[in-house]
Amino acid sequence: MTAPVTPDIPETLDRRQGPFGEVVLRRRGATYEIIANGCFLMDTSDGRSERLLVDAAYLALDPHGRSGQRPPDLLIGGLGVGFSLAHAAAQPHWGRIAVVEREEAVIDWHRTGPLGAVSAAALADPRTSVLHTDLVEYVAESDDLYDALCLDIDNGPDWTVDEDNRGLYSRAGLAACRDRLRPGGVLAVWSAQPSPAFEQALRDAGFESVRAEEVPVDRGVPDVVHLARKPG
Repeated sequence: MTAPVTPDIPETLDRRQGPFGEVVLRRRGATYEIIANGCFLMDTSDGRSERLLVDAAYLALDPHGRSGQRPPDLLIGGLGVGFSLAHAAAQPHWGRIAVVEREEAVIDWHRTGPLGAVSAAALADPRTSVLHTDLVEYVAESDDLYDALCLDIDNGPDWTVDEDNRGLYSRAGLAACRDRLRPGGVLAVWSAQPSPAFEQALRDAGFESVRAEEVPVDRGVPDVVHLARKPG
């Protein structure tokens, strides 16, 4: 007879060692958690900030970008637990939806594992493609263009999971993000806390209309979505 899962004690469902370190999928009661190199990344308890990330990017597009003949294309940086992708795919106003995820384990947890409960419909959407690659390399080397980039690969620009991700928030990394955007396109970056220094870095990288939207949380400092627009 299988012992019941105690809600306060996490159960490890999978543990993988990859080129960027260890990633772990845990279950705590009905909630799934992703841990990277011992650092908590996200869980399925509340997807408000992930949904705001997508919605804020769309609303920050200029009116022509939202109501033009061609639906805007979206790049999501980080598959995570799938809330951002699921929310975007549930909205008909997006065109192509690409998701960059460097961890094969995370992709597996969605395609054949328990996180498919969040993302199965989105992954089956013909607009969706999953790119198994590193986001920092992708924005620097790709020629693909998007109308919105929604990035959620860390706990924020001041609290990165590993050193490799720091380059994304540098002036060169932000310039690469800007180059992946069409004129008037929007960059949206999730953060666990506000970062005035990051807002200045966005301006220094050539973005305009830089601002932040707060996401209330049950305890502590609100989550933040940093928004910036490429000049049109």
